Amino acid sequence: MAELNLKIKKMILGFQRNEITEYYVYKALSRFMKDKNNRLIMEEIADEEKKHYHIWHKYSGTSIQPNNFKKWFYIVISAIFGVTFGVKLMEAGENDAQHSYAKIAGWVPEAGQIQNEELEHEKKLIAMIDEDKLKYMGSMVLGLNDALVEFTGALAGFTFALRNSHLIAMTGIIMGFSASFSMAASEYLSSKAEGGSKNPLKASFYTGVAYIITVIVLVLPYFIFNNFYFSLLSTIGLAILLILIFTFFFSVVKEVSFTSRFLEMFTISISVAFLSFLIGLIVRNFLHVNV
Repeated sequence: MAELNLKIKKMILGFQRNEITEYYVYKALSRFMKDKNNRLIMEEIADEEKKHYHIWHKYSGTSIQPNNFKKWFYIVISAIFGVTFGVKLMEAGENDAQHSYAKIAGWVPEAGQIQNEELEHEKKLIAMIDEDKLKYMGSMVLGLNDALVEFTGALAGFTFALRNSHLIAMTGIIMGFSASFSMAASEYLSSKAEGGSKNPLKASFYTGVAYIITVIVLVLPYFIFNNFYFSLLSTIGLAILLILIFTFFFSVVKEVSFTSRFLEMFTISISVAFLSFLIGLIVRNFLHVNV
């Protein structure tokens, strides 16, 4: 029984540390919020985490410090990728802890109440956060997807047609920036025609920036390496990395399946690149172009 009590106390201390860590994360994020409503939501969640900490403290009898690494990790992640992403990532990491609450309900009657509040109340509050990155996620998806599919394919075609890394890079940059301006303009006109809550200028900005960043990342190997085949392989590797990063971001924020979304984007991008690769080879041989 003593060993079991020791186990239970260890679990309670783990829950206690999670709660006080999350309290400091939410409190820090609330100070970053310009929107008053978002700030109040963050403060309300922080207060709830502190309340949970005191419940666990009542049973452990031990004061405990936050996990400083986790605290700063989630604060920095939220600053870079947005508060909603940081918060949802943090809450997803606590799912295992929440499932363990039932195991200690016999020792801590409030465990069920804490679990319900973690699952229901906080989710509702997080869903209320109004953030530009989420409102304009559709615009970012449009810019990123189009750049990944079209530009990876275009670079594959240029590689076999031109066979010169610097020439491919120059052609790619010109085409990529022109395409990004075209995409941004199309998104502006589309958002303006649809109406709704989205600001057309902001929507076009997010689309254009997402496209340009993707273009720069994908064309970079052609500026670094002289071997155009190696540059193409590097570009495909970077495209896969971008798909991984964005799919992870999208799956956390929208709470959708990571695997199916990644496989869909990966299959489309690589298929278009392969077809463009073949077209470049056919065009080069058919027109007898030598660069």
